[in-house]
Amino acid sequence: MSRGAVLFRWVALAGYFALLALELNWYTWLAPPHTIPISVALAIVALPLLLPLRGLLHGRAYTHAWTSFLALPYFALGVDGVAGGVHPAWIGAIGIVASVALFCGAVGYARLQGRAQQQGDAESTP
Repeated sequence: MSRGAVLFRWVALAGYFALLALELNWYTWLAPPHTIPISVALAIVALPLLLPLRGLLHGRAYTHAWTSFLALPYFALGVDGVAGGVHPAWIGAIGIVASVALFCGAVGYARLQGRAQQQGDAESTP
């Protein structure tokens, strides 16, 4: 694995775990919802983040590729938190930074690992 792929993988993992920790804390402690139960909010927000966990930890390029799409709604949620009146706006700002890190890291890792796999397949084909 190249140094660039390792860097992108660590950026993706850092963004992923920062986003997961932020969402869990946002909806339980920092700004819990008042109109729906906390458990419902956590199920809607945190459960989709748990789907790619195994593939991200194992370094699978395909999982990183589709996880980049998963980061986009969390970016929108962060923008809504900054502009929409969450009363510390820094919560939304951290969500934006974490989702951008997850997106960029996942896309970069998937691209570099995909190229490396294609080159490996081309070299092994007679």
